[in-house]
Amino acid sequence: MPRAPSFRLFLPSLLLTLLVAGCGDKDAQAPAAVTQPSAQAAAAADPAAAPLLGALQKQLDGYRRIIVLLADEEQQSAADRTTSTRIGQQLFHDGLEQRGAIATQFDTLLRGTSPQRFATLGTVLDYIESAPELFDADRLAFREVLRDLHERIGADSSLPAVKLHQRIGEDLEALDEIERNYNQELTRIFSRFERTRAIELKREKWDDYIAHLHKDYSREAILRDYGVIEPYPMSMKDSDREIFGRDLPPKTVVLTFDDGPHKAYTDEVVAILKRYDVPGVFFEVGRNLGKVDPDGKVSLGPMAKISRNLMEEGYAVGNHSLTHAQLSRTTGDALRQQVLDTDTLLKDVDSKRAPLFRFPYGARNAEGLQLLNEAGLKSIMWNIDSMDWADPVPESIVQRVLDQVNKEQRGIILFHDIHDRAVKALPQILDRLIADGYQFAGWNGRDFSVARPRKGSDRDATVTTGYEKSWAIVVGIDNYAKWPKLEYASHDAQAVADTLTGQFGFPSSQVIVLKNEQATRNNILAAFHDRLSDDRTGRNDRVFVFFAGHGATRQLASGRDLGYIIPVDSDPKEFATDAIAMTDIQNIAESMQAKHVMFVMDACYSGLGLTRGGPSSSSFLRENARRSARQMLTAGGADQQVADAGPNGHSVFTWVLLQALAGKGDLNGDGLITGTELAAYVAPAVSAVSQQTPAFGSLPGSQGGEFVFQVPDSQEYLNADTRQLTADAIALNNKVDAAQDAKNSEAPVTVADLQGGKAKLVVPTAGPASDRQRSQQANDRGLQLYREKRYDEAAVQFAEALKLRPDFAQAANNLGFVYYRQQRYAEAARWLENTLKIDPSRAVAHLNLGDAYFHVGDKAKAKQAYTTYLALQPQGSGAAQARAQLEKL
Repeated sequence: MPRAPSFRLFLPSLLLTLLVAGCGDKDAQAPAAVTQPSAQAAAAADPAAAPLLGALQKQLDGYRRIIVLLADEEQQSAADRTTSTRIGQQLFHDGLEQRGAIATQFDTLLRGTSPQRFATLGTVLDYIESAPELFDADRLAFREVLRDLHERIGADSSLPAVKLHQRIGEDLEALDEIERNYNQELTRIFSRFERTRAIELKREKWDDYIAHLHKDYSREAILRDYGVIEPYPMSMKDSDREIFGRDLPPKTVVLTFDDGPHKAYTDEVVAILKRYDVPGVFFEVGRNLGKVDPDGKVSLGPMAKISRNLMEEGYAVGNHSLTHAQLSRTTGDALRQQVLDTDTLLKDVDSKRAPLFRFPYGARNAEGLQLLNEAGLKSIMWNIDSMDWADPVPESIVQRVLDQVNKEQRGIILFHDIHDRAVKALPQILDRLIADGYQFAGWNGRDFSVARPRKGSDRDATVTTGYEKSWAIVVGIDNYAKWPKLEYASHDAQAVADTLTGQFGFPSSQVIVLKNEQATRNNILAAFHDRLSDDRTGRNDRVFVFFAGHGATRQLASGRDLGYIIPVDSDPKEFATDAIAMTDIQNIAESMQAKHVMFVMDACYSGLGLTRGGPSSSSFLRENARRSARQMLTAGGADQQVADAGPNGHSVFTWVLLQALAGKGDLNGDGLITGTELAAYVAPAVSAVSQQTPAFGSLPGSQGGEFVFQVPDSQEYLNADTRQLTADAIALNNKVDAAQDAKNSEAPVTVADLQGGKAKLVVPTAGPASDRQRSQQANDRGLQLYREKRYDEAAVQFAEALKLRPDFAQAANNLGFVYYRQQRYAEAARWLENTLKIDPSRAVAHLNLGDAYFHVGDKAKAKQAYTTYLALQPQGSGAAQARAQLEKL
């Protein structure tokens, strides 16, 4: 366009002006040739343009003042920098208000019918493009104004509007060129600035909860019965009332974005976060979402959809006040409206809104902090300010953030998703932080944590399964021809195979099951040699071997014992040659390329020559991915017999093993079951309830690694079809739990080794877990207790899960169903209603609710619940039951 070159001509003067005085000495630095009218002259020539020109000048004035405040910060004292920041924030707030006023004026002008309206807009563009008093850096102040106008004019298809639309587009391109051409000089000004907080921090204690109301009743239990569980207080780190990010783990940052949602930039920010696979937290201004009438009626606007999408995609969305006001100067009803109306709007968008609040400009007072406390909101501040609200240059923003992160080594970074410069700076910042090994924390419901390592990160890759492929050989023999027949071995083997393929996701094609007549010596050895030895398994694979059958021990001429597992076709008189010696097993184990191999033998024998047990510290466990493991757990010694009369058609050893794999073997609560943990749970448990002494150790050649199972999160919602354990299974589990409770959980566990000696196993200390992980673990413990019909204890665990994660629909349903099983139907209905507030489409909760109301005697609500279930799941497993109940109603 002809206008763009005219303001590119002024760029050389811009540099000198900025370096000398921030916004320029007009007598010395103004361009010599004045060919276009000033703002005053333009307003005189076109009175209709005067209000807009006046508003633009106010916008420019605030922009210039910010530059003056920040340009020479290196020479400022700490107190001056504090003042600069405080006033700069106030100016920024004024600029936002001014921009809104300009947008309103544009709308008024464009809705008019005057044929001169496009000429008036042309006058405004003349001023922005060619006014002699403007430098090119000044024009960057109008970028967002031009973007707003560009969009509004785009809705008009008339020829004058189309021409103006094209002209504005060219102006925006020219502004991009200004940014590129003078990036280096502007960076020199802005990159030196460091954020200094304007308000002195205060540290106050939260009030303790009232512990007990009466010696016979706890307040917590009373509230729980009435459908209320108070979540644990939010993290009190940094200060008692606010989080700044200084207590995050080293090399951990939180990305936060203020002032949205924006119709374009918010989605662009999300696209970047997805590309880098990092979380983000968005603090949104209520008026951008809609409005709350005096009678409390909520009216959401079109941009509320952006917020809803954010929450649906798992991003935390918090409260940034109603109008982005300076709340340190606001009190009473006006303050409550700023905070509570926005919370109402966010909850109307999605009940999963995060209970987080960020004070605009960080400006707050004691009344505001107290209000947040009453509303259950947490103040989230920052310790790293990108200054993208003031700095128009992306590269300057990048350098500032990296410098501050390097200094702080952790923290909460403040961005704004209403500026394109933030969008431009973000990928460069993420590239550098990721390259430097930083992790990105997200909001987990109670505090900030790294839920999982970033994709492609090698950090902490050791404390995980991390296997490429999973293999198994499972053997069970009852029908021996020449040895005494067994009752449960085949059933044991099938249960273990089902656990591997079901719970732990082993592919069925990679689980070889040999039962009874299939389990010949040749077939067992062929399974090892043909499928798993040499290079048939990868270096990052794991192999699990289970054998249930007879074992035998032979004393060699040297006096050393040698153990054997007995295949189905072995002869007791010839087992030295037709059975499988432990030396053969050791050779097979050493021939496998797989990183971790574990043998679990539900047989009794001795003579393995095992080395010591697994690692004893968490630091050692962290090396697990680089250390091979060859571990073995057996059911007992040479002079013992397998107790073949456990619950549900299992041996005692295999039953306890299955309980351990179901989650009880996760002794340190980190979501992983290592070989050492498996032995530390199984060995003493079996010894406590039988005459067996299980043994454990590592085969020669093992480098001290650990076979690892990752305990999957249970997805089960309790209902009438949920299976519970039989009486004999519950009785045995109670004996095992009593033995576990009697020992010191922190003391080493002493187990037998297969040389007749003893070994001490120390379970590694678990690393820190997020509230979400701890909540899931509590829920899963509750499910175990429910299956054992320990309803009161199960209710405590489900309540614990909800304290950690109040929006946990699964735990709420499960707590409600525990009440149902206890025939406390009113309490059950309350929690099932709570479940549906969290997750209205959860069909099983509607079915459970119908049953609860049916027993309460509320036929109308029962009918509604059953009807809703059938609408959601017309062919569901409970459909017949729901229809039958409806007939009764």
